[in-house]
Amino acid sequence: MKKIISALGLMYLSACTMQPARPVQPDEQGPVNSEESQCIGSVELDPQVAQLFAVSDDREMLQRALGSPEQGKLCQGKVYQLKPGQTLPLHRSWNSTNPSSQMGSWWAFNKPTGKVSLYRNDYEICYQWSPLDKLTQCQLKAGAKVVIGNGQSAQCSAYLSYPVSAVQQVYIENSSESMQDCEQFDGVFKWQSDMIESN
Repeated sequence: MKKIISALGLMYLSACTMQPARPVQPDEQGPVNSEESQCIGSVELDPQVAQLFAVSDDREMLQRALGSPEQGKLCQGKVYQLKPGQTLPLHRSWNSTNPSSQMGSWWAFNKPTGKVSLYRNDYEICYQWSPLDKLTQCQLKAGAKVVIGNGQSAQCSAYLSYPVSAVQQVYIENSSESMQDCEQFDGVFKWQSDMIESN
């Protein structure tokens, strides 16, 4: 009996001396991934753009920007805040039949060019979500907070899905308050012969 009590006492003492693992502090963390092993690309900014931003710690906003596999949004991301005195042009393709979608959450650094199908693939935009027939270009206001990251995979239908993407996307909450000096553009038909690409 004494041996059992002694053994239990040792176990209790050893348990008391064990320290819990120290939580990782926000400033020690890298970009957060929704599915780390599957994300591609980088959340670090091009040097010319990086000088306009400061890294911000807003874990809740970051979590809202991340999506589960096949559900779109971001696969990984990092929160940035535009520095005082700075502005930055951003672009958003949207659905003209839904005017309220003009100032949505998802934006791009670059104006869309080339094939619409490749743009959908780069930004994981299912055809059900938008015909991409309108474009808005706005200036991001100084002090605005954004999440910049790489696209999560999206399952559009039984016949169409998009994989994760290395292309950087910009997630903005309350974009109507974060943007200024906006311009609108209409999508127009422009056809290119397949023969041109094959040469």
